[in-house]
Amino acid sequence: MAKALIAGVDEAGRGCVIGPLVVAGVMTKVENLHILTELGVKDSKMLTPKQRELLFPAIIQLTEKYHTIKIMPCQIDRVVESCRRLHKLNRLEAQTMAQVIEILKPDQVYVDAADTIEHRFGNHIRECLKIKTRIVSRHKADRIFPIVSAASIIAKVERDREIALIKEQFGDFGSGYLTDDKTMGFLRQLLENNDDYPNFVRKSWKPAKRAKNEKNTMQKTLA
Repeated sequence: MAKALIAGVDEAGRGCVIGPLVVAGVMTKVENLHILTELGVKDSKMLTPKQRELLFPAIIQLTEKYHTIKIMPCQIDRVVESCRRLHKLNRLEAQTMAQVIEILKPDQVYVDAADTIEHRFGNHIRECLKIKTRIVSRHKADRIFPIVSAASIIAKVERDREIALIKEQFGDFGSGYLTDDKTMGFLRQLLENNDDYPNFVRKSWKPAKRAKNEKNTMQKTLA
């Protein structure tokens, strides 16, 4: 009798103003789940970059299959700016998680719920699926279920590599999160010699818009 295949799906970079949102899914046999705990797998935010990089190949070796999808800033901007209530970021994330699940084809999948209502997020994923699988949608699933922790590590490492490439070309911009003064200073610097942001910036994010509006207001004042 075939052993059950269990998957976890999580994302990295949802709240950043810079770079892609990365959704990752990993799948393993149910009898291998305890090995993830033994490896020290936990929520990626509780690990250092070095620890995540060390765990990355160990997780991949343990999986039956894994898959990542990068949602680029332009895609995020389209849904954030959309007037259609059902086409916002939560829905985009649910649709992307469904794509990952379609590729993995697990018997059961655990997902980190982006919606304030856990089961609603699971239902949004289910609506997009063409395969049948049991979905467990929970808040902080990356802290509760090791299989989701593993997915969070894969997503975070993949995103960190994308961010490293941007920093290599454009310099250090801090964390990329909205509360980081260094990130905001970087956004203003980008606009000094350009009318708009490069493609790696989420232009629909309020702080990015605010920085651009400040520049436009200053230009009108000086004109």
